[in-house]
This record gives sequence, C-alpha cells and structure tokens, in this order.
Amino acid sequence: MTRKAAIIGGGVIGGGWAARFLLNGWDVAIFDPDPEAPRKIDEVLANAKASLPALSDVPMPPIGRLVFAKTVKDAVQDADYIQESVSEQLALKHRVYADIQANAPDAPLGSSTSGFKPSQLQEGAVNPATIFVAHPFNPVYLLPLAEVVPSPASNPALIERAKDILRDIGMFPLHVRKEIDAHIADRFLEAVWREALWLVKDGIATTEEIDEAIRMGFGLRWGQMGLFETYRIAGGEAGMKHFLEQFGPCLTWPWTKLMDVPEFNDELVDLIAGQSDAQSGHHSIRELERIRDSSLVGFMRALKDRDWGAGRVLNAHDAGRRKAALSGTDAAAAPLTLAHLQVLPGWIDYNGHMTESRYLFAGSETSDAFLRLIGAGMDYVAAGHSYYTAETHIMHLGEAKLGDRLTGSLQVLSADEKRLHVFIRIEKDGAPVATLEQMLLHVDMNAGRACPAAPEVLAHLFKIRDSHAALPRPPATGRHVGQRKG
Repeated sequence: MTRKAAIIGGGVIGGGWAARFLLNGWDVAIFDPDPEAPRKIDEVLANAKASLPALSDVPMPPIGRLVFAKTVKDAVQDADYIQESVSEQLALKHRVYADIQANAPDAPLGSSTSGFKPSQLQEGAVNPATIFVAHPFNPVYLLPLAEVVPSPASNPALIERAKDILRDIGMFPLHVRKEIDAHIADRFLEAVWREALWLVKDGIATTEEIDEAIRMGFGLRWGQMGLFETYRIAGGEAGMKHFLEQFGPCLTWPWTKLMDVPEFNDELVDLIAGQSDAQSGHHSIRELERIRDSSLVGFMRALKDRDWGAGRVLNAHDAGRRKAALSGTDAAAAPLTLAHLQVLPGWIDYNGHMTESRYLFAGSETSDAFLRLIGAGMDYVAAGHSYYTAETHIMHLGEAKLGDRLTGSLQVLSADEKRLHVFIRIEKDGAPVATLEQMLLHVDMNAGRACPAAPEVLAHLFKIRDSHAALPRPPATGRHVGQRKG
C-alpha cells in the first residue's frame, strides 16, 4: 500500500526530504507558498535521481507521486508522516503547527530544525505529543543521519513509529535521549565553524586552506570512524586510555577560541565571501552539488562494501527491500532490475566507449545482486557455498560512453538444485547496450564440486523461476559466437 508524506517547506532541506520519500516509493505532497518551489524541487529531485539509486544493490521501488498542495490542509490530509522544514523562526513554526494540527492532529510531525528543542516547538500545540525533532543533514536524499529528539511530552510509541518510517526510507534515526539546543552534530559543527572564522579573520588561513586541512586529513577519518574511534586508534595498542593520558593536558592549553566569537560585521562577511568566491566561484551551486553527490556515492559505496559506518545503514536498507521483494507472490513476475551503474573515467577505452571488461562487470554486478536477493550473498559464501559462473555469452548491442547511466536486469530462464541459467540485459535509457546469458553452478567450496543449494536459497530461487516461466524467452537465448541475426 502506498503511503503519503507531507512536506511543509520546499527549500533545500524540504526538497531533500521530498526526494528521499519519493525515490523510496512514497507519495509526497508539498506545501510552499514560494512560486519558485516547483522549479527548485525539480532540481533537487534531478540530483537525487542521479545519485541515490547508485547506492542501492536491489531494485528501487516505483517512484511515488508528487503533488504541490495549495494549502497546508491539502498537503497534510491523510498523511502518514509530516516533515516541517520552514525557516528557523519559532513563531513561524508555531503558526505552521497550528495549521497542520487543525487538520492532522495525530500524525507524526517531525521538524528539520537545527537548533530549537522539541519542548519549544510543542509550546501551545493542539497535540504536543506528536511533535518532535527529526534533524537531517544536507543532502537529505543521500546522508542517512536524522537526529530524532523527543521531549518528556512526546508519545514514546509515536517516536518509535517515526523511527521505523525513517529506517524505511534508508535513514539512520539517532535517538537523542535528552533535548539540548542544537542537538548533537550541530554543536560540533558550530565549534569547528567558530574556530574556522577566527583562523580566517586573524589571517592564519584562507577558506581554501581550511577546507584542504579537513578534506585531506581528519575529514576522511571522521567519515568512517567518527571522533572517539579515530582517537582510540591514535592511542596505539594501549587505546583510548593512553591517548587521554598523552593529550588530555592539552585541553587546558590556549589552542582554541571556542568561547570567543569574532565580531560579525561587513568586513568579516566580505573577507569570508571573497575568499570563498575565489576558491570555488568558477563552479555553479548545481555543479558543486553534483560533484559532492558523486563523491559521496563513491565513498559510501566503499563503506557499504565493508559493512561499516553509513555503509551498514545502506546494507540494512537493501536487506529490508530484498525481504519485501520476496514476500509477494507476484513480486518477481517480470525481469528484475537489480543494478544501477554509471560509466566512470576508468571504464573508457581508446575509442571513448565503455571497455569490454566493464560490460562483464555490469553483468556480474547484476548477477551478484540477484544472488544476494535469494540469500546467497557473502554470508552464504563465508559458510562455504557459492554459485560459480560456468559459462557466459555476451552480445554488444550499443555504445556506452562516459557519464552514461546503466541499469542491469535479470530473467531466470531455468533453475534446479545445482544449476542456474539467467539472461541479463544492460540498458541505457531503456535501450539495451549488451546482453549476457550465463550458466551458474552451485558449488561446495570445501569439496570443490557441485552440490544442491541450501533449501532456503532454493525456495527463493524457485519462486522467481516459476514467476519468470511465463515471460517470453529472449530471442538471443542460446546464440553462439558468429551466429547470424534474424
């Protein structure tokens, strides 16, 4: 059953929320009086469509339906979840909540606020128990963190339901146990930001030099291990205790100006803005967003391969969708779209086209995703069993070039206890650029010979096999090298 999310406020953050819900199959209604809101949302959604699917190794659900509501009432009517992302003005938020709860008093109502506590948001509300903080990070459609902050007046059961909804769209709800101004993450960001302003104001570093210090150094560590695990390693074999003993005294040294704030005047604004323009003003904001998103996808996929940090959230989200895909009797009644790829610079040959090995790679990504879908992933391999590719026939039908986005789909032609015969299509814009026909054998890796697959794997496999039995057999099936077309 399709669910509905209402987004109140369609700026950068609200647009990110809308994109994440839409691409995870939710219908979305947005209310924003700004006449430019549809254009802005379309641009955010375009970025999300180009990046979020690349993080998934299972089929994305059909995109939800997007409507722009004329009133708050129209937006929140029958909404299963409401997210407020209006400007950081408490009086404005209170007026918006009054309008929302006059029409949907019992729906979970999360706020994207960076600083206000939930108890402040709940003041004067019709139903304060449904209001809480769900603070995301930009880009909302890629970064999984959402700080979920309740107050003593919040309904615990509703908070748990809201966390389940956030997990359903691939987010990581971090439950903040005690409300505090600016929650958790922004308090760190404020400290770093304040120190950075002093470094620029005092002429010690430029905006570019500060950014280089972060992205060439500790920023890379933080992205995978955070703060405390990073320092635990810095303590060597003795761990965190040794680190604290060695560096704890530094906390009393006058290294930082965290308690001081530089005077916020036109001179400081011009200094910061001028350096920032010189640093990256040759890129448009949309170009910078695409550069950011592409890099995030690459980094998060690396974490996903290691089942670490944000990658663990992505794997858990995939696992949930695999389970859902196998639960319906007609879930596999069509070739399964299983892989989303983009042609990268290292994939190109001297003709400017995707090299032959990468077509095989695209096919392998598709078949690997299928094996994970039926329960024969890395845990299964670690237990000593796997499917080995015994034979592959590839046909090149089109050209893929740098930047092209490809999808891989798979149709099961036949399967028994030991053998799996599949047909894979690699497509660009709905047109095939290659097909691969593969025969795989199930192998006992310790014995070094074929054997029947595990019953739970066969149950999933045969369900899909039986559903695919009614599909037309691809004309290219069974072709040999050099066989004429027609």
